[in-house]
Amino acid sequence: MTNQDTLPDVQATEPDVSVGLGQVGVTGVEKLVEVARPDDRDYVLTAEFEVYVDLPKRRKGIDMSRNMEVIDEVLEDAVAEPAYRVEDLCGEAASRLLDKHDYTSTATVEMSAEWMTRERTPESDRPTQSQVDLLASATATEGEPVREEIGARVTGMTVCPCSQGMMEERATERLRELGLGADEVRAFLADVPQAGHSQRGHATLAVESEGTPDVLLGDLVEVAREAMSARIYNMAKRPDEDHMTFAAHANAKFVEDCVRSMAEGVVDELDHLPDDAVVTMRQSNDESIHQHNAHAERVAELGTLRGEVNGDAS
Repeated sequence: MTNQDTLPDVQATEPDVSVGLGQVGVTGVEKLVEVARPDDRDYVLTAEFEVYVDLPKRRKGIDMSRNMEVIDEVLEDAVAEPAYRVEDLCGEAASRLLDKHDYTSTATVEMSAEWMTRERTPESDRPTQSQVDLLASATATEGEPVREEIGARVTGMTVCPCSQGMMEERATERLRELGLGADEVRAFLADVPQAGHSQRGHATLAVESEGTPDVLLGDLVEVAREAMSARIYNMAKRPDEDHMTFAAHANAKFVEDCVRSMAEGVVDELDHLPDDAVVTMRQSNDESIHQHNAHAERVAELGTLRGEVNGDAS
């Protein structure tokens, strides 16, 4: 049998090309994570992890098996003893990674999972559930505090203001042809929103800070959902479909508007967060009349967003 101690440590040798790498690791690591809630029953997530460390230019590779050993240790502990915050779990794993690799200066752990929320339909008041993509990550850097991030990606509905404006022009012409006066036309269009091409929107909102972000996942979900033209529901009777359609067309938004609405929602609803908290806002819309999709995003410190939203910065 081969003596493991005599095997060459190929990863520790010098590479043919001496170039440092920012992230090297493993992706697609699936684990069960039990999350505890003080006022409700615990729940279990099927989570997928990505684990990275940086690699200096004089080293050929990382200790891949050591990465797996660390993530297994941390996550198995989490299953045995429920965690209250998944971002803290990522932070613990990142710190252990840094400790286990003496040649690295940065370690990153990212986690994603599906989280189901319970809610009721807007008109028929039926119970239903909605899927939220839970996002968490942490970065441990040598000599610095661990930074953690928690976020969510949700779906909703948007309506294009541009196409709606064209339909309003068409409706105005037709109503005038039918003999309605200008005041009557304006009153009708103000009361009955016109058609516009709609999209399924995907909003991502996350907060990063030194240590654990002082924010609840549910609050991020609410701000992201409210930033689109209308919410959507997994189960909907006809009155609910009418409610969603009318609400969306009465609140038409470009993809850029959705990101700006998220910024306004963060400033208004998460006003307890410090100025140096980093906020990530993304909106991607699946276009219905184009073969391409629309995307907008902004990453900024909350203090900067406060200044812009409140009109204190150009």
